[in-house]
Amino acid sequence: MSASIFRKMKSSTEDSAADSSHRPRAIVAGHGDFPGGIVSAVEQISGRGGVFRAISNRGMSGQDIESSLRQASVDDGVRVFFTDLPGGSATLAVRRMMRENPEIVLITGTNLATLLEFVFQSDGDAVAAARRSVEKGRVALGCFGPP
Repeated sequence: MSASIFRKMKSSTEDSAADSSHRPRAIVAGHGDFPGGIVSAVEQISGRGGVFRAISNRGMSGQDIESSLRQASVDDGVRVFFTDLPGGSATLAVRRMMRENPEIVLITGTNLATLLEFVFQSDGDAVAAARRSVEKGRVALGCFGPP
């Protein structure tokens, strides 16, 4: 995690409440408890979990996933999606949505560093923030131990 993230963090409950009261800027979708869990971690670290709407694909067909994501996107005015797996069912649903709406941006292989970078970029342009957050997610990956 970069030092810039820590410099930007605020611990005030007022700031957290203000951030959480706004509409989501992006949707986090994926398998099982992944979406809710990673958004919960963002909330715990930054107090800004409300920036995301978490949607699990648990128990849904491909068509149900796509319908749920479409409706959430319309309800919240969101066009940025973060998903867990590049070939997962949530990703495939968003890719189908992208055929009709080229304004949608999809980030796959989402990790906590990616989402934290996104929440601290509050310049209003969620698409640009999503694109910038991808590099932070890549840099956060590491492998330690014997070769």
